[in-house]
Amino acid sequence: MAATLLYLHGFNSSPRSIKARLMGEHLARHRPDIRLVCPQLAATPAAAWSQIAAICDGLDGPFGVAGSSLGGFWATRVAELYGVRAVVINPAVNPHILLGDWLGEQLNPYTGERYVLTSGHMAELAALRVDAPSCLERIWLLQQQGDEVLDYREALDYYRFARVCIQKGGDHSFIGFEHYCAQIIRFLQL
Repeated sequence: MAATLLYLHGFNSSPRSIKARLMGEHLARHRPDIRLVCPQLAATPAAAWSQIAAICDGLDGPFGVAGSSLGGFWATRVAELYGVRAVVINPAVNPHILLGDWLGEQLNPYTGERYVLTSGHMAELAALRVDAPSCLERIWLLQQQGDEVLDYREALDYYRFARVCIQKGGDHSFIGFEHYCAQIIRFLQL
């Protein structure tokens, strides 16, 4: 039974994001025995979670999850509910607050999808948040202090009992991500 890495992209992103592509290239080159599942997530929270849960429910064999930004939020929920290991990269800890500034019409630059982000979607995110994760020993936080989108201190507080790698500088894209691909796979025990 092949192991699977579930990679979850962030808000208004896609499987064509730089980190998703770097992980796919790493697996193809060094770990072709691991299957990469990197879905185009639905734009709205309840639909995205429904999609993620259906994927997790359908996986046979061992799997781990990695997610960036909003994908880190989802990866934490997967770790909590499915008992797997997760790597969260510059994760959104409180997207129901953060994305409150983004309400209104949205355009996903990767897919061209247009949709409207509403306060109802913020309520969905709040309801889906893992308020007190019991899975922190199975989570690795990769965080750069120079993240211009998220306050890195929120992640340090929320994931304080997880394995933590904090770097000065960087940005929301997590500069140098390609140097972590092999370590991510080892942490996920795939």
